[in-house]
Amino acid sequence: MTPSARLSAAIEVLADIAARRRPAADALKDWGLAHRFAGSGDRAAIASLVYDGLRRRASAAWIMGEDTPRAVMIGMLRLQRGLAAPTIGGLFDGSRFAPEPLSGHEQERLANGTLDDAPPAIAGDAPDWVLPSLQGLFGDDLLPELRALGRRAPLDIRINGLKLDRDAALSRLAHLSPEPTPHAPMGLRIPLGEDGRGPALHVEPEFIEGLYEIQDEGSQLATRLSGAQPGETVVDLCAGGGGKTLGLAALMRNQGRIIATDADPRRLAPIHERLRRSGAEAEIRTPRVGRARADVLEDLDGTVDRVLVDAPCTGTGTWRRNPDAKWRLRPNSLALRVSEQAQVLDRAAQLVRPGGRIVYITCSLLPEENDDAVASLLKRRLGNLTVIDSSTVLAEGASALAPFVRLTRHGVQMSPVLTGTDGFYVSMIERAG
Repeated sequence: MTPSARLSAAIEVLADIAARRRPAADALKDWGLAHRFAGSGDRAAIASLVYDGLRRRASAAWIMGEDTPRAVMIGMLRLQRGLAAPTIGGLFDGSRFAPEPLSGHEQERLANGTLDDAPPAIAGDAPDWVLPSLQGLFGDDLLPELRALGRRAPLDIRINGLKLDRDAALSRLAHLSPEPTPHAPMGLRIPLGEDGRGPALHVEPEFIEGLYEIQDEGSQLATRLSGAQPGETVVDLCAGGGGKTLGLAALMRNQGRIIATDADPRRLAPIHERLRRSGAEAEIRTPRVGRARADVLEDLDGTVDRVLVDAPCTGTGTWRRNPDAKWRLRPNSLALRVSEQAQVLDRAAQLVRPGGRIVYITCSLLPEENDDAVASLLKRRLGNLTVIDSSTVLAEGASALAPFVRLTRHGVQMSPVLTGTDGFYVSMIERAG
């Protein structure tokens, strides 16, 4: 496919997403099934265009003066990819499979459209209803942080310390041109191509051997901030596919006991193969569904040294990776997540022993899901739980990280501008002895 034909396809996919209000991945999959002539490179390039369009949907529509898939694509090429007007005009030439030529209005907007007077929700490409919460967190840094959330995320991997160290991994993976991550001691950053795509890491021999996992540096740091120690009993309460379970096992050197579970047993499916590949040791407890459902952790109540709660959340901290998610986010979605967080935190409070700790993690930037969720837990368990000072959490888990995070009322907040990572939040809560 020509670059122009790929643009036409991306506009078609954006129109499908807007009309049917569904995830971009589903729309792209359906487009690929309906256009089997498109090779893998074409599909990847179209996906990159679509995701970049979603990243800059509001600001691109603003400078073009209309909110249509075509206008978003034209505006994105200028704002996100830095193409000059003549170059964009050459792509929209009306030839076979190419988009129709630019109209006079489009040429004028492309040349003169500006974000100078755009409100923060437009200039920062974010839903306007979340801005009061984000303003409270970021203050004067609101717009820089929003714009950083609109950029492409880096491609990070975590070296499996159970099998080799980072220096050895740098040598083994030299063909990928990796660089050490700025903060995570076992992380490597893999450069992306001009189209925003990285190499197919999941087919590399080193991946198959379990020498690394694909994991954002922020997620790696959140696991380190858990402070998990060899010999402890640790429950990963919302383990999902097991990314943090594997990180805990490496941090604890496979010395101790890790129990991983998740309320949704389907999310646990990948964890078994990942454990086998990595050599990490963990006990998986899969809950039953339906009438036979039972609490698979009941025997552990009051005995666990550390409970990791990687809580279900809105994912506002991952907008760099999932730009379509921000446009599908609704206030009732936030309310549902806050309710789910309360339930899982209450369950963690039952599991932890006197003197033990709950490590509460989200990939959210919204205080409602972070500090407010912790404050609500403290209120419900009045006198039974206390928050560990954030400076202590950093000192115990990643002291060098201190200048690159925000210390909130109850936790540590990472962000794209300050930390260069997704927006992870970590709070440490201790049960009274």
